[in-house]
Amino acid sequence: MQNYTKVQEFILLGLTKCSDIQTILFLVFLISYVTSLMGNVLIIFVSKISSRLHTPMYFFLSNLSFMDIWFTSSIVPKMLINFLSLRKSISFDACFTQLFIHMSVGGSECCLLLAMAYDRYVAICSPLHYTTIMHPSLCIKMASGCWLVGGINSLIHTLFALQLSFCGPNVINHFFCEIPSVIELSCKDASLNKTIIFLCAIFVVMSPFFFILITYGYIISSILKISTSAGRKKAFSTCASHIIVVTLFYGTIIFMYMRPGDTHVANQDKMATLFYSVVTPMLNPFIYTLRNKDVKGVLLELIRKKHV
Repeated sequence: MQNYTKVQEFILLGLTKCSDIQTILFLVFLISYVTSLMGNVLIIFVSKISSRLHTPMYFFLSNLSFMDIWFTSSIVPKMLINFLSLRKSISFDACFTQLFIHMSVGGSECCLLLAMAYDRYVAICSPLHYTTIMHPSLCIKMASGCWLVGGINSLIHTLFALQLSFCGPNVINHFFCEIPSVIELSCKDASLNKTIIFLCAIFVVMSPFFFILITYGYIISSILKISTSAGRKKAFSTCASHIIVVTLFYGTIIFMYMRPGDTHVANQDKMATLFYSVVTPMLNPFIYTLRNKDVKGVLLELIRKKHV
């Protein structure tokens, strides 16, 4: 254990070294964090209280919202504190806890987006068998599998990172403890860790993305066979929100983890991580609620009941 406990804390450089805009950034990210929390909690709440939203689609959406709450909460509170701190430090244990939670939830979300794609595939390609195939026990197993894959993936990275020696320097050029930035500080050769990151990214990130593309190939094929334009539009609208979320999330996470290690640029990595870790979780509730008549209908019912 002593090989890697020489460093007791890390210093996070954050998004910028310019002290003049720290307060502005604090307010911006505080508002975005509160908005993200409120939006995702709202989706979980309406999915729970409304019987007409007790469907596989909203079960998976509630899981996505729960993941997004953990995703942002693992990094934003500490980032907000550091905006107002002169010494932007994080303890060794807190750093690796943050790393574990962030990677666990991120991996789980990659798999959950595949589960949601499969749900849309069954709804459009096999509508008569939808309730038979997507029964509650299968949905629970799929969601549990997503959490398990994310947890195992994160555990692998964390354990291998803990085998490294951190004896200085201890300055992380990032706003939180992300695995590529942390292993760069190792006093030992971290080439094995970089290889594991790349291989796990293929399994946890690219494999679900590949199957999502295949799934949507079948979905689009089925939609094009619908005889009426109104029917095609309705079928496509049930997938539109998911397609937008997949594009936003996977676009930046693939950019982050599927590049060779020597092509990483600190500022680019920060922006990519910021987008999929903070911006996307904040946008997801708006994407699903603004395009979803069922959720808007439940919200309107709640508002009417409150004013009766």
